[in-house]
Amino acid sequence: MTSDHIPHTFQVDLRGLVDLLSHHLYSSPRVYLRELLQNAVDAITARRAEQPDAPTRVRLYADEPGLLRVDDSGIGLTEADVHHLLATIGRSSKRDGLESARAGFLGQFGIGLLACFVVADEIRVVSRSARDTTAPPVEWTARDDGSYTVRTLPDGARPEPGTTVHLTARPGAAEWLTEARVTALAKEFGSLLPYDVRVGDAPVTDRPAVWERHHPHPAARRVALARHCHQQFGFTPLDSIDLDLPVAGVRGVAYVLPSAVSPAQRAGHRVHLKGMLLTDRADELLPDWAFFVRCVIDTDSLRPTASRESLYADETLAAVRDALGARIKDWFTGLAGGDPERLAQFLSVHHLGVKSLARHDRDVLTTMLPWLPFETTDGPLPLEEFARRHPVVHFTRTVEEYRQVAAIAAAQGIGVVNGGYTYDTELIELLPAVRPGTSVAELDADTVAAHLDPVDPAEELAVSGFLAAARSKLDPLGCDVVLRTFHPVSVPALHLDDRSARQERARAEEEAQADELWAGILGSLRGSAPRARLVLNHHNPLVRAIARIAEPELAGTAAEALYGQALLMAQRPLRPADSALLNRAFLDLLRWATHQDGQGEAR
Repeated sequence: MTSDHIPHTFQVDLRGLVDLLSHHLYSSPRVYLRELLQNAVDAITARRAEQPDAPTRVRLYADEPGLLRVDDSGIGLTEADVHHLLATIGRSSKRDGLESARAGFLGQFGIGLLACFVVADEIRVVSRSARDTTAPPVEWTARDDGSYTVRTLPDGARPEPGTTVHLTARPGAAEWLTEARVTALAKEFGSLLPYDVRVGDAPVTDRPAVWERHHPHPAARRVALARHCHQQFGFTPLDSIDLDLPVAGVRGVAYVLPSAVSPAQRAGHRVHLKGMLLTDRADELLPDWAFFVRCVIDTDSLRPTASRESLYADETLAAVRDALGARIKDWFTGLAGGDPERLAQFLSVHHLGVKSLARHDRDVLTTMLPWLPFETTDGPLPLEEFARRHPVVHFTRTVEEYRQVAAIAAAQGIGVVNGGYTYDTELIELLPAVRPGTSVAELDADTVAAHLDPVDPAEELAVSGFLAAARSKLDPLGCDVVLRTFHPVSVPALHLDDRSARQERARAEEEAQADELWAGILGSLRGSAPRARLVLNHHNPLVRAIARIAEPELAGTAAEALYGQALLMAQRPLRPADSALLNRAFLDLLRWATHQDGQGEAR
């Protein structure tokens, strides 16, 4: 055989591997305690599969500085097991078939005690097998340089089956082995474990889980769940939702947030796997629309990633996500049928999440339509109530468009819904599908203008000079000037614009600044959309007074001021040209008011 075909064995730099684990696989050194608890619980599970009456005891002792001892009553190891399992990186008894009850195990990846080197420079394991009662106790001692020793011990070193793990802290890591830190980590990771886990004499486990306990009455259960939510998440919930889904292998509770949150905010759901905390940052557990709840669940169906700090994205997780989403949906549709007061309280805070779901779920849309609030010219109303009041449901696609026309439209009897908020336009357009016969139309400038009354021709002729001056001033801004009468009288001018007009105006501005080639391309895209309009209210006393100004220059300046005031009323973002016009009109009016000439001297 040539040297090219001689098989070689990989050499593992244990210190480099530990550095890789601590900096890239695990988010924090705290996971070492989870791995210790996991090994102990899996060992007990394996023993009870063969000896159902075996003790279920895990004890952690941090009595001496820099030292930690973890003792369990599990299956234990023989010397052969030690060489086969502990000394082979990546080998897992659960994967290799040594243990028959694999489905009940927490660990699946064979990393095991290796994670303890994140905080320890020496690990000593003393174990006695429950499977082979004739085998003597065995001691395995490993250091972070990759060396280890194995020796058998006299029977008295460990009379009973089980395993004891001794950790000696590495320099700078002793704080992780203090009793206070070990207690806090053990309670965080192991509070729902099915076995008797203690730090010294202090219990760690707190079973049954709060959502599975018996309470004397529903109010007592709500209080207990609210206390649990505050302990886990730091808030008192608006409500709680049971998530007992045996088919999906999930038990737990969802807590409804008491205040609104952004849909983009990452959720921090707490997921326990067979009682062991897997992660407190599981943002993939629920559908995106359910951003208004935080969950605590215990599951035996989901798979962890190798780091055991997140969930493996597979078909099982997708099915659980759908099942949990359906449970939350059932909860608020149930409120719609039986507890409208609580539903109204919920929707006042979290209507955005329900609207997000209603876009894609016809049943939710039909059920929640009478309850979902929308901003309308009749005040905050559900769409169904608004549709009963108005033969045509007009809507705007942006908040700016709504603010521009809301007051005028309401005064003219036009019902308008603000579709500028998240999801609202989509839901308004779906209204005819769930309420047949409803007419829905986007409100445009022509519709508003058609509801404004014309001015008597003789009166309009009398102010034609002012109108000509105003049109001359505003024409460069792409805005026409018209005279109408409308309510409320207090509004002197209304700026009417729509998206097509704004797009045409933007195209024209870009064309004016472009080079010859680009200007030709933009010119070919010129549209026939109507221009923006400044509608002057002839009912308004100020407009009538301005219209009588004989001086063309002053009349034009006054028209610019009315234009700027109409833009500000509509709360539209101002273009640079609009800002310049406002500044110029303000200064010109001050100059006219003080009767100054060009030299700054009073006339």
